[in-house]
Parts: sequence; C-alpha cells; structure tokens
Amino acid sequence: MRSPSTSALPVRGLRTVLVLALTAAFAAAVPAAQAETPAPIAAKPYMGWSSWSMQSSKYPGLNDKGDYSYLTEANVLKQTDALASKLKKYGYDYVNIDAGWWMDWNWKQGYDQYGRQKADPARFPSGMKAVADHIHAKGLKAGIYLPVGLEKGAYGDGSTPIWNADGCTTADIVYPDLRTTNGWDSSYKIDFDRPCAQKYIDSQAQLLAGWGYDFLKLDGVGPGSGKSGDQYDNVADVAAWHKAIAATGRPIHLEASWSLDFGHAADWQKYTNGWRIDTDVECYCNTLVSWENSVDDRWDDTPAWTGEAGPGGWNDLDSLDVGNGAMDGLTKAERQSYATLWAIAKSPLFTGDDLTKLDDYGVSLLTNRDVIAIDQSGNPPARPITPSDPQQVWAAKNADGTYTVALFNLADSPSAVTADWTALGFTGKASVRDLWNHENLGSFQNKITEALPAHGSRLFTVTPKGSALAATGYEAEASGNTLSGNASVAGCDACSGQKKVGNLYQGGKLTFNDVVVDRAGTYLVKVAYISGDSRPAVVSANSGSGTSHKFPSTGDWGTVATVSVPVVLKAGANTISFDSGSGYAPDVDRIDVPKSPR
Repeated sequence: MRSPSTSALPVRGLRTVLVLALTAAFAAAVPAAQAETPAPIAAKPYMGWSSWSMQSSKYPGLNDKGDYSYLTEANVLKQTDALASKLKKYGYDYVNIDAGWWMDWNWKQGYDQYGRQKADPARFPSGMKAVADHIHAKGLKAGIYLPVGLEKGAYGDGSTPIWNADGCTTADIVYPDLRTTNGWDSSYKIDFDRPCAQKYIDSQAQLLAGWGYDFLKLDGVGPGSGKSGDQYDNVADVAAWHKAIAATGRPIHLEASWSLDFGHAADWQKYTNGWRIDTDVECYCNTLVSWENSVDDRWDDTPAWTGEAGPGGWNDLDSLDVGNGAMDGLTKAERQSYATLWAIAKSPLFTGDDLTKLDDYGVSLLTNRDVIAIDQSGNPPARPITPSDPQQVWAAKNADGTYTVALFNLADSPSAVTADWTALGFTGKASVRDLWNHENLGSFQNKITEALPAHGSRLFTVTPKGSALAATGYEAEASGNTLSGNASVAGCDACSGQKKVGNLYQGGKLTFNDVVVDRAGTYLVKVAYISGDSRPAVVSANSGSGTSHKFPSTGDWGTVATVSVPVVLKAGANTISFDSGSGYAPDVDRIDVPKSPR
C-alpha cells in the first residue's frame, strides 16, 4: 500500500510522523546493547518540578524575604535533591527555575554587558551553570525561564552591544517607537525584519546552552497572556527562539506560556514543544492553589485543545500541586480530581509542591504508576463525552482498544456519576479497572455508576466485551426538520453532510422531526456539534420540558466534536429540539440515536 505524502499532513500529523519515524529508525539501526539514547524532545509530556508555585504563594515561611523570595540557589538545590530521591524513579526529571533568577530581592533586574539576563548574586551565588551542573549530577534535567521580547532594563540607552554581532546594538533590534510587548508590557517588541534581531535571540540561546540548560519557559507570549493585537503578537519571537535553539546544537525543550491563543495552535505546534492553554493555576493566596482560583477552570478550557496535542508538543495545564496537603489548599477529593484531569489530558506532570514535605496522600497521587502511564502512553488525550455539566464523563480510546474513562463530580455536594458504554460506542459488558486503587472491579453491563464526593473523581480503564453500538443518524440540515427564529442551514466542510444548522441564538431553535425508536425509554443521543466557545442549549423531546446542557468548546468554528445527552423518547415517532433560549447555542451537525434505550 502506498504511504501518504507527509506534505499532505497537518503540522501536528507531520511532527508526529517525524518523531515516531526517527525513533523507529534509530531503534532499527542501533544494536540493542547500544540503544541507550535520549528520547526525542517531548515524545511524551515532560515530568518534574517548578519553582513558581512556592514563589507566588503567601503560605507562611515560603517567601520570608518578601514576594517571590523563595527562589534561591539553596532552595532549588534542596528541591533537586528531593526530586532525585523521591520522584525520579517515577519519571520526574526536570527541575525548572522560574521567573526572578536575574532579579534582586526588590525585583530589580540584572544584565550582562550584552543585555542578557544575569543571575542575581544574592539568589544564585554560584551562578546558573553551577546550578545546572548540580541538577545534571543527580541525573536530572535543568530548566530556566525568560520573558518574551527585549526587557526594558536590557535596552539601556540603546547602545548596548549584541554578543557576537558586530555593529548591532539594542536600538537595532526593536521598533523605533519602543512599543511594548508581553503579558506585562515589561519588554520592548523586537522587530524581526531587522537583521540584528535574530542575533540577540541567538546570543540568549547560546548563553543558556553554554550553561547546560535543557528547558526554556518563554513567558508572556501572545496572542495570549491576556493580550491581543499586533503589538502583542509574538509568533515571530517564538520562531526566532526555535531557530536559535536549533543553532546551539543542544536539545532544549521550548515551552510557550500562557493562555495562548487557540487560533495560533499551528504556530505553537510548529515552533515549540508545549504551550500553556490557560492562566496560572496558582491562587496567589495563603496556599499554593485553590479549587476556585483556578484549578476548576481547566475542565472548561481544556476540551478545545485536546485535538492539538501529540508527540513533539503537548497542552500544558500548568503546575500539579497535589502533594503538600494543607499547603496545597485542596481537599483530598480535589487533589485526586486535579491529578486525574492532568493525566487524561496528557498535560506535563510537573509539581510546584515542596518536595521535602510531601504527605503520604500526596506521594500516592504523584507516584501512582497506573495513572502516570495514562499520561505518558502516547494515546490521544481524553475529552468530554458528556456535556460540561456539573457531572461529567471524559474518555479516550486507546491504541489497544481499551478506553480511559474518568468520572467527575464538579458540584459542591455529593452526586452519582454514570459512564454509559453507549457514549463510548459499544453496548453490553465491559471489564473495569480502577487505576487510582489498582483494583480490577470486574464486569459491568452497559454502564458504571459511582457515588462521588463534592469535586470528586474516579479513573478507569474500560475493556469492551460487548458489541458495537447500532444507531440511526439524523442530519441537522434535513428538509423535514423545523428551524425557528434565526436558525439557518450553512456549509460545513468538517460536517458529515458538509452542512450544519447554525445561528441558534436568542430564540433560534432546531427541531429534528420523525425520530423513530421501537421502545420507550431514555436514550443517550450523540450530538455532533461545532462551537468556538462553550455554549449552552436546552435539549427537549416531544415539546416537553427541556434540560439545559453546556457544550464544551470544539476550539473553533470549523471543528466537529460529539457529546452524548440523555433524552426520554416514546415508542414510535418523536421530535428532539435544541433551543438557544435567550442566549447563544452551538451549531449542530447531526444526532445519532441508539437502537435501544440505556
């Protein structure tokens, strides 16, 4: 069979092909005894520790010299030693130094004679190379941080020379009007149409590589970081860093941050190894995080990005702070749910906890090999298979035919949550393994239901033993349906019939007519929809009272996703309606109604 041309693949597909091909080629060419080699960068989500959570917290004793003062050489080395002794054997191997390593206690920056960040001698008296050397001596990888753009303090009066670039100064790399950029407007925007600009990024990359760093977090990147518009478009910066890192000859993982614009996903995929999809998870309060600010946001913000992750680049949900008990600021149920979402989303697993003070429950979460294997498997990320309601089910089909299935109760009170096998695409029996408890639960017919505490979760591997689901499809644009208000048929290349029904807003309504079933009961109807943001719709049958469900974002208005919603139908012909009410509902592609009720 003829292989498809890689030129026809999207960037994500091409990157995946190249990463896997290089890995396979090496394995075939090198004898087994000599096959020890570093894996390609970001072949799997990275794992490790980062300093920012403790730097940003008001927890007593952490920042005793003032805000962000936790970041010191002594503390980094202490956490390095703890990571090596406690978590390295589970795959945690990055020690990432975050913002402030070139700042004094008053957050005043220091630079070398070429306008490059210079370690603060009080924070890092031995210098950044010595710290990286210590990290490497423990068999770990060293990470460091920079903001995007030319920092204002590095500009000087514009006459600061650029390293290894004769005749170039800082005035030659930025826009003459000194327009600012990044999420804090702390840098001048670099003009990459000017020949000296790349030379400055090259000089920074060579410095970091010379120190021996393996990871760079480039922060404040836009579009994103709370900013938009040409002034804050840093795609050219990220491309320049990609080029500069390659020129060093050192493999350095490039991570872009934060709340990056989904519309530029292809750019983040092309130039980086990971991208922060959301704001900081830290609460900037007297704990490291809190449920409401902003752990719980990830259930709403992650679904849009699930199709973008894969070998070579991953969706970064930020620090996983579940190991310190009271310092984390979460209940045990919340800590488990937090870790569950990160694992099924294939986010990097890097904790910001104090590794010298992990409690027993925190250790059990961070070192669960079954859960880590889900994150590191290379299988696609999970996404919601039910609406983004307080009770949710997320799932992904794995390469071996099993399913990763997570149940979440995001409500503030206990509730039961059910995963129906019909939402996974099969009926009958399935065996279930509880991953957090390392327990085979046995066989379940058609579904599994668990009583969960507030903000609680369960995580399973489900192995189908039944048969493929039989269902009848109904297209939204079918002539027999009823469109009300502004609802109208529109073209849709990604839709099953190349059409959809949109404009479901402020009274817009779509009604599927003549939906026929043999038996009365509750049917789990699969809805294929398109929605650039998360939107609700009231779903009802036969003019009865409806239920409002929130449909997760599909990322943009050209991508189709599916969720399954319960609908009570009578035997014979039925109507099923999607009503926007006074708001805005998603566009609808089609529905698939199972042959039998749940």
